[in-house]
Amino acid sequence: MLKRYFKKGLVEAGCDEAGRGCLAGPVFAASVILPPNFRHPLLNDSKQVSEGDRNTLRPLIESKAIAWAVAMVDHTEIDRINILKASFKAMHLAIDQLTVRPDLLLIDGHIFSPYFGLVHQCVVQGDAIYASIAAASILAKTHRDEFMLRVHEEHPQYGWNENKGYGTAFHRKQITENGLTPYHRKTFGICNEYAVENEIAK
Repeated sequence: MLKRYFKKGLVEAGCDEAGRGCLAGPVFAASVILPPNFRHPLLNDSKQVSEGDRNTLRPLIESKAIAWAVAMVDHTEIDRINILKASFKAMHLAIDQLTVRPDLLLIDGHIFSPYFGLVHQCVVQGDAIYASIAAASILAKTHRDEFMLRVHEEHPQYGWNENKGYGTAFHRKQITENGLTPYHRKTFGICNEYAVENEIAK
């Protein structure tokens, strides 16, 4: 059973990101303030929830939440400032959009860049502990998946409808055969190797 709050009586916003380890596409983050009585048997860390159940949960969270917001930082910015800073920036952008100001931010993970004026609490594997973080993980994941399905139509050979930009064997093979798209992160893994090799070849 997920915990409903970290400290009773506070307005708490759960925050999480999706797409941090991908080779292509943006990183998405969400911030969610749930009502104190919100419960759903399917709600959990998005990685532990099936795609169908995530898609069931998303409209429920969005309709029942006191406030919620989703933001993204694109691949170009990720390459410029690094993925950790980009993840924090996406969370900050999501928090910026909340229509209700929280008293406390619950952050999934062990580190965070402080958001001015708000106290935060980092929670390792928090998306499997606190309902608000789990809800944020669902929104971040489903909104990012939706984005990757759209750009898949532009570059179907990479299989983003299945891998969502993660570095599967199929995705890596397609990079070696077809090169990089405008959505690939040039500082990541095989993308970096491919970009460097082609720059040297020039």
